[in-house]
Amino acid sequence: MTTHGASLIDVARLAGVSTATAGRALGGYGQVSERTRERVLAAAAELGYRPNGLARSMVTGSTHTIGVVVTDVANPFFATALRGITDVTSPAGFEVLLANTGGVLAAEQRAVAVMSEKRVDGVIVAAAQPGEGSHLKHAMDAGVPVVLIDRQVSGVPGADSITVDNDHAAAEAVAHLLELGHRRIGVITEAGDQLSRVSTGNRRRGLFPSAVRLRGYVGALAAAGLPVDESLVAPARYDRESAYDAMVRLLDLADPPTAVLCTDNVLASGAYRAAQDRGLRMPEELSLIGFDDEPWTTLVRPELTIVEQPTYDLGARAGRQLLDRITAGDAPRRPQHIQLRAKLVARGSTVPR
Repeated sequence: MTTHGASLIDVARLAGVSTATAGRALGGYGQVSERTRERVLAAAAELGYRPNGLARSMVTGSTHTIGVVVTDVANPFFATALRGITDVTSPAGFEVLLANTGGVLAAEQRAVAVMSEKRVDGVIVAAAQPGEGSHLKHAMDAGVPVVLIDRQVSGVPGADSITVDNDHAAAEAVAHLLELGHRRIGVITEAGDQLSRVSTGNRRRGLFPSAVRLRGYVGALAAAGLPVDESLVAPARYDRESAYDAMVRLLDLADPPTAVLCTDNVLASGAYRAAQDRGLRMPEELSLIGFDDEPWTTLVRPELTIVEQPTYDLGARAGRQLLDRITAGDAPRRPQHIQLRAKLVARGSTVPR
């Protein structure tokens, strides 16, 4: 017998059990004998019963959904991280609700609020503004676990975070250039206006990855006994055209750099094109390093030396951390702040001088 639109009450009646017992057997929670569970499942199959997810969530307290909030889903970095998240959470029975904020704080606040209202079991957030986290704290106070990815956020000390050690990554890139004999090393960065802030060495939260990489650049020069020449710090927006213009400004200096570090791969693509348009031979006349191993970096000649971030693992670790939090429930646990290491991949755009 198949009855369309069968209810839990119908299943319980056919199986000869209470509605509560039928709910426990179908939901996989609570104490139910194996014989009773089999009888309930057989009744559900005969009736063509399909569980009501909302009703089940009201009983179990879980919707088996998680929210992921990122600034730009079109960015290969976040696309790869998202793959890592879903590869971990999907086998555990969780579906992902994705929100794209465009880097706008108000959009992030709305997304987190809506996801909380939809009773997601937890959220993973790449914050639009690492200096503002009141909405995340509000979600956590309401019982929604939060895991921060790619950047920490000030004002949310209880949230777990999975980040890359950007200080070390940038410092390693600069050290590579120093070992090659470069002393005039420029940097193209979105955080150019934060030079004085990062130069203090304060390892505070609330900094974008680009600012932390600028701090690593400053620290590597200081470790080598070299002062920071502000003319070699070229600010750029997060787009190729702005990076192109920033590289042109560096090349037009009376004493231009012999090497340049770009704190993002989008910036590196604009800088690379500017160097080509100037007819500069890389690496003989200019060495260049970017971040992230995007396909174009090995298609150009010379191939671009890059700092390779563990992007997939970043997402996978964030997924595992959120599942751990969901499983732990209200059990008190200290927040986990996990930093992954990037690695320098030296290619043709850098060479000994």
